[in-house]
Amino acid sequence: MAKRDYYEILGVSRDAKPEEIKKAYRKKALQYHPDKNPDDKEAEARFKEAAEAYEVLRDPQKKARYDQYGHAGMGNNFGGAGGFGGGMSMEDIFSQFGDIFGEAFGGGGFSGFGAGTGRRTSRRANRGTNLRIKVKLTLEEVLKGTNKRVKVSKNVSCSSCNGTGAKGGSAFSTCSTCNGAGRVTRVANTFLGQMQTTAACPSCSGEGQTIEEKCSSCYGNGIIKDHETISLNIPAGVEDGMQLSLSGKGNAAPRGGIPGDLIVMVEVKPHEQLIRDGQNLLYDHHISFPQATLGTTIEVPTLEGRARIKIEPGTQPGKVLRLKNKGLPSVNAYGRGDLLVNINIWTPQKLSAEEKETLKKLDESDNFKPNPKKTDKNFFEKMKDVFN
Repeated sequence: MAKRDYYEILGVSRDAKPEEIKKAYRKKALQYHPDKNPDDKEAEARFKEAAEAYEVLRDPQKKARYDQYGHAGMGNNFGGAGGFGGGMSMEDIFSQFGDIFGEAFGGGGFSGFGAGTGRRTSRRANRGTNLRIKVKLTLEEVLKGTNKRVKVSKNVSCSSCNGTGAKGGSAFSTCSTCNGAGRVTRVANTFLGQMQTTAACPSCSGEGQTIEEKCSSCYGNGIIKDHETISLNIPAGVEDGMQLSLSGKGNAAPRGGIPGDLIVMVEVKPHEQLIRDGQNLLYDHHISFPQATLGTTIEVPTLEGRARIKIEPGTQPGKVLRLKNKGLPSVNAYGRGDLLVNINIWTPQKLSAEEKETLKKLDESDNFKPNPKKTDKNFFEKMKDVFN
């Protein structure tokens, strides 16, 4: 989708003065502010879009470059991976432009702002790391799905301090470096002018508070090493190498943060007789020359027992028989695949004198001379018919 024009977003003309641009941005930002539009994704997108436009048009150099080249002149710094429209969070926007809201939202422009500071008091939410495990399944388990209980070694929340890291769970004080904001702003002079950066407070690691007395069990981390038995519901039809994610079942985060996820890698063990090909199962079966000539009945394995198949007289090598709905289901679709039985004719490697003599006589018969019909299909045509 094409990006909208920055002047159109703010509703100003191209010769608008800085005061007009700022006023227009404030109007748009207040209109789409998250406090006025809770859980409204479209309003949030408009809010970020207005911030992106203001970031460019408020700066004379960026504005001149945009006027000359449009969005192409912004490179990758705006509206892409690095701009408000792409990777910057709401917190980044408020840390840059929080003062523009004045007293409209409690003196800071957003719930949780420090009164009169124009900056958001926002503690960084720690996140636990993800865990990865491997689960081995048989084809029989893939057919119907299964439940596995696995014991996982992981970081869990410390029960002594309820995961806070503080003795008694409440011994905290406001960080003196960031005054509880969790973030600090630095201004540096460069050859391009003053550059302002905002980062997590180094004293409290972005939490906005420090522990007065650490928990003796977890030494202030809020997590300890332990084991947890987790129930895994594996759906039918999973494939080898597929990954399943269990939200919140990974490592617990330090001091009450967000736990990571448990990533389950599926490994399907080879079957003794059947080969998997997507939803289909493949099986090779050998019959004797007399059986191929006279016809017979054979038994083949399936994932639900054995099935009987009739071999018609005169069956040729490479004949593929299809057993419908004897394959595997798909995770993302209805129905099951098929079991494809490839018929091979076994040629004896050692013969007695009597057997050789019998075959020589048969070879002289016209019935035993190769005489393929023009309508007979070759191997590739047969396989095409099977999979269509």
